[in-house]
Amino acid sequence: MTCWYELDELPDEGRVRTVVVDGRTLAVSRCGGRIGALDNHCPHQGGPLGEGAIENGLLRCPWHGYDYDPTTGRPPEGFFDAPVAFPVEQRGDSVRVALPERTERPRSVSDVLVETLVAWGVDTVFGMVGHSNLGFAEALRRAEARDELRYVGIRHEGAAAFAASAYGKLTGRPAACLAIAGPGSTNLLTGLYDAKLDGAPVLAISGQVPSSVLGRGAFQDLDLSAAFRDVAVSTVTVHAGSDHAELAATAVKHAVDGRGVAHLVLPDEVQDLPSDARAGAPAGRRADLAVAPPEAELAAAVERLAAARRPVIIAGQGARDATADLRALAERLGAPVLTTFRAKGLVPDTHPLGAGVLGRSGTPVASWLMNEADLLLVVGASFANHTGIAPYKPIVQVDDTPSAIGRFHGVEIGLLGDAAVTVRALAARLGAAAAADQRPDVAARWAIWRAEKARRAADDRGRGVASAAVFAALSTHCPADAVITVDVGNHAYSFGRYFESAGQPVLMSGYLGSIGFGYPAALGAWAADPRRPVVAVTGDGGFGQYLAELTTAVKYGIPVKHVLLDNGALGKISKEQLAGDLPVWQTSLVNPDFAGYARLCGATGIPVYRADELGAGMKELFAAEGPALLHVHTDGELV
Repeated sequence: MTCWYELDELPDEGRVRTVVVDGRTLAVSRCGGRIGALDNHCPHQGGPLGEGAIENGLLRCPWHGYDYDPTTGRPPEGFFDAPVAFPVEQRGDSVRVALPERTERPRSVSDVLVETLVAWGVDTVFGMVGHSNLGFAEALRRAEARDELRYVGIRHEGAAAFAASAYGKLTGRPAACLAIAGPGSTNLLTGLYDAKLDGAPVLAISGQVPSSVLGRGAFQDLDLSAAFRDVAVSTVTVHAGSDHAELAATAVKHAVDGRGVAHLVLPDEVQDLPSDARAGAPAGRRADLAVAPPEAELAAAVERLAAARRPVIIAGQGARDATADLRALAERLGAPVLTTFRAKGLVPDTHPLGAGVLGRSGTPVASWLMNEADLLLVVGASFANHTGIAPYKPIVQVDDTPSAIGRFHGVEIGLLGDAAVTVRALAARLGAAAAADQRPDVAARWAIWRAEKARRAADDRGRGVASAAVFAALSTHCPADAVITVDVGNHAYSFGRYFESAGQPVLMSGYLGSIGFGYPAALGAWAADPRRPVVAVTGDGGFGQYLAELTTAVKYGIPVKHVLLDNGALGKISKEQLAGDLPVWQTSLVNPDFAGYARLCGATGIPVYRADELGAGMKELFAAEGPALLHVHTDGELV
């Protein structure tokens, strides 16, 4: 059965053009007064005939110069391939073309893959659609039309990987990032290394060149599994004869169980193969990882905890799911809770035992209390050099990964178990304790530090706003239920020191420390829970790497509230050069008016030049509809 369609866009005499009719592309030509409508795909290698030219009465393919009659599709004598020619009817000024009725696209391997991912809880994909992932992209489109997932098209694949990493850090569940073969996939790698080092589950999906030319030096032909082998816990190519549902299911399982990156490679021709296979389901495929340590180690830890006079609890990112239990144990012991930078906000700074961040990005409140401690209970922290955990103190360590116990130095007692289960077990077995109530010490140290912060916030050399003033204002105006994403640079150190958390979770590029993370991560945090406010805190250097993603936020209506500290330099690098007795060299930046740039992109842009403008600027930022950017001109020395 055919249907007739009006052709409204016709070329001039002797010309051909591509016309989209009912979602299909035709090569429509006018030659000798006659209108022709051919299938737009050259039968030789699929070249777009509508981009060709009429030469000597023949339509020449733009790719390889094959010629066809522009109205019948017939090739010259000696050639046999011919594009389909569709009937055309001309009545006065009206021109119609008859096209066969569209048939429903058959269920494909890509549909099986997407349906399996959805069944396993993957509900968000960040990526860029391109020539080598079109079949999979069509399956995503159909799933999105069924309201089964959300697709966010980004401007750079690195942003897709960072967004997916942030999603995994916040939820413990994987989002997916999608790229084409070759450079699209290699662009994912930095963000995927961030996920690997911070233990965030992510599913990376790469289109690939057709299997028939793979390994033969074709356009964008790379051995993607080799490229991804170091960053991924698993990397698998999906072949025509593969168990497609099982490969998708095990990819998600690997990402979640391994807390890292699972990678699927999809050759171009495999994506569209018809399939009636059932989607894979997760029932019976996951183990309960909430395990407790052995009784002997628990008993030894309880005895050590009960005898301590000034115990201090240090919570890392691995303690996120144990927040309530940690707080209850701290209150029972009167013990301060310090956090690593990645765990900032796990216990609010407003809590009587909340002592802020420890380490290079931390407060003197936390370091003083640790130095006075006679026992450290460390839960879910890495002990990396930036954490600042004192190795010379007696330590009871809780972690659910065997290799994390005593990773950098020996600990007195190592408890291998889930953070929440282990902390509850310690509390249940703990009887009378010798601990002194340290609430007065916490309050006294905060009073000293807040007075110093106020002095720093008031500093003004006439060269921009002090960072302490920026984060004092953000502490006042940031919603308590927000998620905050932080980039890498001087602003991050200042955020750790000065921002007083009301319990907002903080996402950062922890162990990779990749500049550029902050804004793409905010897109990922929004996708994880669109109901929560999302605040991005970046410097000018980091935002400059992915500033086009502001247009992504505008396109999808993602209401990121962005606090941008602009000191016109890579300030942290300048400090490192000076610390190494080196001259400051090549760290200055030429920046646009970022507030004006935001407005050009369709977002709200708010400039701040002086500290007395911060309050009004923050109010406007958080009152704005949709994405908004607060451009704060800061003094690079007042960090």
